[in-house]
Amino acid sequence: MQSAELKNIYKSYYLDKEEFPVLKGINLQFERGEFVSILGESGGGKSTLMNIIGGLDRDFNGEVLVNGKILDHKKEKQLDSYRRATVGYIYQSYNLISHLTVLDNVLVALDMTTLSKEERRKRALELLDKVGLKDQVKKHPNHLSGGQKQRVAIARALASDPQIIIADEPTGALDSKNTQEVLELLDNIARDGKLVIAVTHSQEVADNGTRIVHLADGKIDGDEELRPSYPIPPDPTNITPRTLPAMASYRTAFKHLTYNFWRNSLIMLGTAISIFAVLLFSGLGNGINGYIQNQINSLANPQAITVFKNTTGKKMTQEQLQSSLGQTMAADPQSMTISHHNIKRLSRIDNVSSVQPGILVSAYQLSYNGNKQSGTSLNTWSKANATDSVKQGHQPKNGEIVLAKQQAIQLLSAKNYKQMVGKTITLSFNWVDKNNNPVPVTGKFKVAGITEGASTTTAITYQSMQQLLRDANASTAANVVTVNVKNLDKVQTVANKIDDLRDGNNKRVLGAVTVGSILKTVNTYVSLASTVLASIAGISLLVSALMIIVTMYMSVSERTKEIGILRALGERKKDIRRLFTSESVFIGLFSALLALIIVAVVTVIINHALYGLIKYNIVQITFGNVIFAVVIAVVISFIAALLPARRAANLNPIDALAAD
Repeated sequence: MQSAELKNIYKSYYLDKEEFPVLKGINLQFERGEFVSILGESGGGKSTLMNIIGGLDRDFNGEVLVNGKILDHKKEKQLDSYRRATVGYIYQSYNLISHLTVLDNVLVALDMTTLSKEERRKRALELLDKVGLKDQVKKHPNHLSGGQKQRVAIARALASDPQIIIADEPTGALDSKNTQEVLELLDNIARDGKLVIAVTHSQEVADNGTRIVHLADGKIDGDEELRPSYPIPPDPTNITPRTLPAMASYRTAFKHLTYNFWRNSLIMLGTAISIFAVLLFSGLGNGINGYIQNQINSLANPQAITVFKNTTGKKMTQEQLQSSLGQTMAADPQSMTISHHNIKRLSRIDNVSSVQPGILVSAYQLSYNGNKQSGTSLNTWSKANATDSVKQGHQPKNGEIVLAKQQAIQLLSAKNYKQMVGKTITLSFNWVDKNNNPVPVTGKFKVAGITEGASTTTAITYQSMQQLLRDANASTAANVVTVNVKNLDKVQTVANKIDDLRDGNNKRVLGAVTVGSILKTVNTYVSLASTVLASIAGISLLVSALMIIVTMYMSVSERTKEIGILRALGERKKDIRRLFTSESVFIGLFSALLALIIVAVVTVIINHALYGLIKYNIVQITFGNVIFAVVIAVVISFIAALLPARRAANLNPIDALAAD
């Protein structure tokens, strides 16, 4: 049965425009079971002919037929498939992959077969046993002798059960003992029904084959059959080839990464520090935002909206509304009252859970045991007040009042101000009746609690205020309303609807003040600052990307021969690109993990150091920050590897194999 045929093969090399013919019309036929020695002096075209038969050289004239079918050397995918399924290579320089063990060097060819993981391992071990290396499977090539390396190369060439074995000076680097053993192995391969083509310049080596083809000056000047070819076995083995699975590339990339771990660790450390800086500044931004929110929330409930009357009928900002409120309350407090109709309208707005009318007094006086203290804002207690703002005592009930810390000090003393809790004080202020006439209002209240810090307020219950005003025949109409929103993220939406409520003349009637707007403004500034800092830290990520690019280019340069070996075994350009991009992605992943460990340790240290001062964890790394760190590390490392990986994939397999 015919295995391979060469028809009118011509090949020339060019230097500038000058042509140098190498092969000058080669016509040959090969059959399975033959051990053909192509004999000739150096420079005679032997290696070029071998590369054409093996599907590595695509630039020639003529035809190569395999089992009667033309092999189109212009179709790269067809050549990849041909090398993967049909050809096995044995090289003079062994061409083993240094970072893989003996076993892995054989498995790299078996990865492109449909055998299961267990079957691939079993076949690799059987082949290594067959070549006498069963006890060397865990060693790396640099721990083997020349003869042992060549045996590994033979086992790898046989791994996928190819029909054609091409051996390029297979004994050129061996002593006489190892030479004879390798020649016996090649002869046994031919006995198994394979076509063995050995390129050699040694007559002694050529005499061991079944046939000698003599090549001189690019032409065949001799074709001698030494003995009949071996019969083809009746039940030849058949292993189905396949394209290389992605997982096989990932495994090889990981093995190379770990083989050069200490060199790569410097790259990973540099990238990890960059990611750590970005994470730390992001975590600081989260923590500062959280701390500010916590402080503001201690002043008031962020889900509560304070509503006042809009006396202008026009759209007003919160600052304008509050400024107008102070002036109008002093000049004409009755004009600030909110009608029952408008309070009802507030309760009908979507996402509003409750509406609490209230009364705000702009000026009042407190007295206790002859001591007096004036204030500028007396509120009725509502859900707008944060319950944890009362540091001493409790929030007010009917007939009770809460004081600001400074008020308690002025009414008693700085040393004993806490003793004001439980004491009865006199509250007095001026108000108006229903006819807008001035009315003095006075009442006694028991001090229920004291507010401290920024969250200072003076307040009594709405029911107490109404009773106090009724007793003085004063107006009890509400001039402030607290609207409670169901969800925090709906607060601004509800506030906008309140601002847009209009009367019959299409004038705005109410204005809304939210803690959320204050919080949003502060958070915007903090987020901007943390983003700027994280961006500055992110510049170091670009430096890390450049480090990875340089590392990958160095890796391509160092592994040029490995690339040639893998292409000769049948790997596609796609597989080579994936090999280098996946190794770079591994670097990114490990960098991200290292960064997460560093930032976790630093976060604990910073939070522990500052917690005693602010009672808050100021660095807060979120799950989103973690995901971002991993994704950005992977993306940057992947992008950084694209150009080096592309260069590796585009290398000419013949040139790559010839690299030192």
